[in-house]
Amino acid sequence: MRHNPLLMLSLLLLAPVAALAQNKDAGSNKKLYCWDENGQRVCSDALPAEAVNRAREEISARSGLKTAEIDRALTDEERAVAAAEAAQRLLDEAKVETRRRTEQAMLTSYRSEEELMRVFSERTTIVDNNVRTAQYNVGSLRDGLVSLLQVAGDRELDGKPVSEDMANNIRRRHLELMRQLQLQANFERQRVELDDEVAETLQRYRAMKGDGEADATATPAS
Repeated sequence: MRHNPLLMLSLLLLAPVAALAQNKDAGSNKKLYCWDENGQRVCSDALPAEAVNRAREEISARSGLKTAEIDRALTDEERAVAAAEAAQRLLDEAKVETRRRTEQAMLTSYRSEEELMRVFSERTTIVDNNVRTAQYNVGSLRDGLVSLLQVAGDRELDGKPVSEDMANNIRRRHLELMRQLQLQANFERQRVELDDEVAETLQRYRAMKGDGEADATATPAS
């Protein structure tokens, strides 16, 4: 097979240019990682395993500009709090929907008080589950905080310093415990409010039906 000399020469001339472009692209993608460790700012072109879950910034090695900011990984307790807050949002949405349905269709959709009470059963289950979950989270957080405080106290009694990581962990767990206690109080208040809402809805239903004694044996969801 005959080779075109001009084509071969062009390929030879272009090869270094292509390699240079590849090297340039590789260099432009290189980045630095910066995070806090024991109160000190640490930067490296490689992220060690012990820093993977820490909050960090990613900086372009070529431009020196920050390209990303990564939050630290959530703890188990923080994930539990986030789940509880998500459950709260679902509960609020369900409450709005329940009110809309009961106001618009009370006379036409429900033939009995028992049928009306089924509308509230899902919300009642959600609130009860939220109360139990918050109670469990509070107990778990409190036990963990007590253990950390005992360890920190023993170290101080032994004349050893309490590390900054341990002190930060104690502060973080305390804040999480306060948030979870607030969530628990909110859920317990909502459970009482739900009982009041059920009783009020029953009263309106009976008045709109014009029969105050209709299905009088039905009881609010509990």
